[in-house]
Amino acid sequence: MLATLTLLLGLPLALATEPPTCAPLVPITFDNTTVPRLLGQWFYIAGATRYPPHLAEIKALTFDAFSFFPGSHEDELNITEIMRLNETCVVKNSKIQVLHQNSTLVHVDSNQVASMATLIQSDKDLLILNEINIDSPTLSLSARTPNVSKEHMEEFKAHLHCLGFTEEDVFYTSREDACPLPGEKTDEDDTDPQLG
Repeated sequence: MLATLTLLLGLPLALATEPPTCAPLVPITFDNTTVPRLLGQWFYIAGATRYPPHLAEIKALTFDAFSFFPGSHEDELNITEIMRLNETCVVKNSKIQVLHQNSTLVHVDSNQVASMATLIQSDKDLLILNEINIDSPTLSLSARTPNVSKEHMEEFKAHLHCLGFTEEDVFYTSREDACPLPGEKTDEDDTDPQLG
């Protein structure tokens, strides 16, 4: 009887500490609505990687806002990124190639492939990217607003957990470190962010 009672009392605690079940990341299959849905402004919220060059960058990144614009043809997007790396605001322009046949986004920087990623199924106002051209897991979360709901953050953290990341592996940006966006006035000074 005591063993049964101990088992019953311990069961809720055991169930509460059980890790979430890990479903595979499900990429979006591109269709004629995918690219138009990406257009406009996004805010980078958080990311995790074990790839050393990217790890150094996301550790230094304290703010990142970017916008997708139509490119010169239907399989290309232009991207303007305004980010704070350490204490410096930088504006960077690059391109995204859209590969419809395998539903992949290819980030092209200075005419070289910088990264390849799949877009993971999620809320329409979230952009969860899984980088696929490197051997180390890399996952990032961006959103239409600089803040996300607790539920959306928990969804992202569950994906990270399933990839083997801990909370210490995740790097977050902060609205307090925001760089001025185009057309925004600031009280600090009138200097423009550096072009990169």
